[in-house]
Amino acid sequence: MKEFLIGIDIGGTSVKIGIIENNGAILNKWEIPTDISNGGMAIVNDIWVSVREKVDSLNLNNTSIIGIGVGAPGFIDTETGFVYEAVNIGWKNFDLANQLKEQSGLPVFVENDANIAVLGENWTGAGNQAKNLIAITLGTGVGGGIIANGSILSGENGMAGELGHINVEENGYACNCGNRGCLETVTSATGIVRQAMEKIEAFPDSLLGETYKKNKRITSKDVFELAKNGDSISNSIIKNTADILGRVIANMGVIINPSKVLIGGGVSTAGDQLINEIRIAFEKHALPRVIEACEIKAAHLGNDAGIIGGAFLVLDKMHRSV
Repeated sequence: MKEFLIGIDIGGTSVKIGIIENNGAILNKWEIPTDISNGGMAIVNDIWVSVREKVDSLNLNNTSIIGIGVGAPGFIDTETGFVYEAVNIGWKNFDLANQLKEQSGLPVFVENDANIAVLGENWTGAGNQAKNLIAITLGTGVGGGIIANGSILSGENGMAGELGHINVEENGYACNCGNRGCLETVTSATGIVRQAMEKIEAFPDSLLGETYKKNKRITSKDVFELAKNGDSISNSIIKNTADILGRVIANMGVIINPSKVLIGGGVSTAGDQLINEIRIAFEKHALPRVIEACEIKAAHLGNDAGIIGGAFLVLDKMHRSV
């Protein structure tokens, strides 16, 4: 009998769910809204009702599903699947794994959403099952995850791999975490817009300034488009962003010594324009032997990384071959 896994990626706006074959292929995938009302208390029930309906509609045998892997935001005890806090959802001291296990009757495993995406990307995406890998997600914030010696790096209490909160600017912008000058305050989409607004203030008659006046706003996409069309100020923002990322990767290179660094998230859709600049900066800052071993490339799986990573987590925790 064919075996299937359920991969779940819980976000603040939607929950992505997939029924995954044990080779990583997606049999079916869909999304449901994340109901954050009442402290997110309905989310687990919503997920299982939706999974149950989909399994029935596909005429799958109940016993063919061997487990559920979940990626959730926030601070998580990966041994127990307990969520200490997930601000965007409203969970605090929430026993996610046991609640879903009670509803489903299946083994349930939980990881941080960034880590789950790394597992997926490394299984069937751009990681190609690397033993040592760093993934950086550039979106509204900056997320990330690390695989070291073949295993996800969680640390003593789940805080390893919080790359967005590496300090890169002394007395920099305030970050949501309470510190100042974190990586995500500079290199996220929000950080790029912040850099652009500083340039517009200094150079109001620039192409960047004219775009802002015309649209009444500026986006990170605008910055990349203007740079592509030769705007030197926009290009300087991209170079600064890439230089900071390249320096962070170089510093991590003497700790993790990765074979691959994967760049994903909405900002990464700028493609080679950004990744080439990150490579240049990395090679400027890194030790030669770190450079020799390391390839910097775009992530491939996009929004599917989390559900595929959830499926991999089940296989890994249950010691199934992949």
